[in-house]
Amino acid sequence: LGTMDSQIPVAFALSLLGGFSTSVGALFVVTNGAPSLKMLGVLQGFASGLMLSISFLDLAHNAINSIGFLKANLWFFAGVIFFALISHFIPEPTLGPIKRKGEDDGKDIVKKHRRQVLFSGIVTAVGISLHNFPEGMAVFLGSVKDVRVGVNLALAIALHNIPEGVAVALPIYFATQSKWQAFKLATLSGFAEPLGVIIVAYLFPSSLSPEILEGLLGSGKTFFTAVGGVMAFLTLHEMLPLAFDYAGQKQAVKALFLGMAFMSASLYFLESSLPA
Repeated sequence: LGTMDSQIPVAFALSLLGGFSTSVGALFVVTNGAPSLKMLGVLQGFASGLMLSISFLDLAHNAINSIGFLKANLWFFAGVIFFALISHFIPEPTLGPIKRKGEDDGKDIVKKHRRQVLFSGIVTAVGISLHNFPEGMAVFLGSVKDVRVGVNLALAIALHNIPEGVAVALPIYFATQSKWQAFKLATLSGFAEPLGVIIVAYLFPSSLSPEILEGLLGSGKTFFTAVGGVMAFLTLHEMLPLAFDYAGQKQAVKALFLGMAFMSASLYFLESSLPA
């Protein structure tokens, strides 16, 4: 009991290191000025790749291994249908018609789509927060087993959270023109990891072994499978169309696959950090 209690502060500190590395990505955005429309589109494509990889190669993959192919698919598409119905009743966010053609056309286009970009940034923040939450739990369980495992996990998570911070901060900064809002939302998305440690550590009895805790947390994979469906739908429905609009189809698709490749490599690095 005492050993597990003594690991809680260590796990919390490690999850802070991993989680708040999203702030590093946000700092990269806010210190480099507002991006051009084309750059915004490319980075939206990159963020779409991150989100799709999280949905299909992380959440859905783990759920299939844990709860079976059929059940995982049912939960995944339940998430898709749920948010498809919600989006049907939410009007497309715009700021009114564009003025007549002229030298201010570029500014008018930016203004018209600003709310869409803001919405895509919020979607990214929510999706990444939900992805980061179980990572905090993994850091806690790894630290209980072996502090070195927790350290390796935290470092791996910190590396792959930096581009996630960029993916959240960029559209928020572009839409609001506020460095503080962009930094704040990216940082809050990272806070989901220490929150995962707090919930596991203080909601479950400390007398439970790590193996029993893992079993209890495994039951939550059905929920995260549905979250994967939500993230996939919102990525394809909201984020990728914006990337096509701003960067063009070819550039956006290239950026999407680059984002998927980056996140796949990052997930592999995380997987290799887990105990056998």
